Amino acid sequence: MILLVKSRSQRGIVAAIAGYLADHGCNIAESAQFDDFDTNQFFMRVSFVRETGVSEEEIVAGFVDIGSKFGMIYSFHGDLKPMKVAIMVSRFGHCLNDLLYRWRIGALPIEITAVISNHFDYQKLVVNHDLPFHCIPVTAQNKRDAEARIMQIVEGSDTELVVLARYMQILSDEMCARMSGRIINIHHSFLPSFKGANPYKQAYQRGVKLIGATAHYVTADLDEGPIIEQDTARVTHAQSPEDYVSIGRDVESKVLASAVHAHAHRRVFIDSNRTVVLPAGRGSFASARMG
Repeated sequence: MILLVKSRSQRGIVAAIAGYLADHGCNIAESAQFDDFDTNQFFMRVSFVRETGVSEEEIVAGFVDIGSKFGMIYSFHGDLKPMKVAIMVSRFGHCLNDLLYRWRIGALPIEITAVISNHFDYQKLVVNHDLPFHCIPVTAQNKRDAEARIMQIVEGSDTELVVLARYMQILSDEMCARMSGRIINIHHSFLPSFKGANPYKQAYQRGVKLIGATAHYVTADLDEGPIIEQDTARVTHAQSPEDYVSIGRDVESKVLASAVHAHAHRRVFIDSNRTVVLPAGRGSFASARMG
C-alpha cells in the first residue's frame, strides 16, 4: 500500500507514522519526505507491505487519530492497481505513440481508458491497440458541448488522470477547475519567448543553443500550471529547423512520460504554484526534483 501525507511541518510526524505502521504489522518498503521551509508544509510518501492479518480497512480506520493529531491531509492507495488514464491528442502523434509503447511493455503503471481526439488521424493506431477511440471535433461554436462529451467519457470510465499528449485545444476554465490536479500537459519550453506557430523555427532563427520541454498540471492560466518535469537538449548552428523539431519531439515524449510515471506512482504533491516530486525507487526512469 501507499500512504500520502501533507501537513504543517512539525516534530514527530515521521516517528508517529513509522510507529503506527510497525504496530499494525506493516513493513516500510520505501519512504520519502520533504519539508518546504518557505511554506511550512511537510510532504511524505510511504510504501509499505502488510505482513500480518491486519486488513487494509483496519489500517485505514486506525490512522484517523494520528491524522487528526497532526492535522494531516492523507490518503491510502493500493499500489498494485494501475491508475486509469485518458489520453487526448490532435495531429502530432509522437507523445501518443511513446505513451502507448511504454504502456504496452509495462513501463507505465496505467490503464488507458480512452484516447480522445479532435481529428481521426490516430483512430487506426488506437483501435489496433484494442483501446476505445473517440473523435470529438471542437469549434468555437460547439466547445461547451464538446467538453461535456469529454467529461462524460472521463467520468463514465472513472478516469483519474487526463494526459494532453499534444492536444491543440485550450480547455475552458470550468473544465480546468473541475479536473484540478488531474490534467497533465506537455509543451516546448520556448513559451512564452516563442509564441504562436513554428516555435522551433523561431528558435532556429534566434540561434538558441538549448531546446526543451515542460510537463505541467493544467490550470486556467495557460501553460502556467505547476511544473512536474522538464528536460533540455543541446543544438548547434549546424542543425536545421527540421532537426530542432525532431530533437524537440524526443524531449517532449520523454518529459511527458516521466511526468505521467511520477503522477501514476503518486509521487507528486502540488505545493502552491509549484510541485514537490518525491524520489523514485529502484528501477524507475522518472527523475525526482522540485518543479
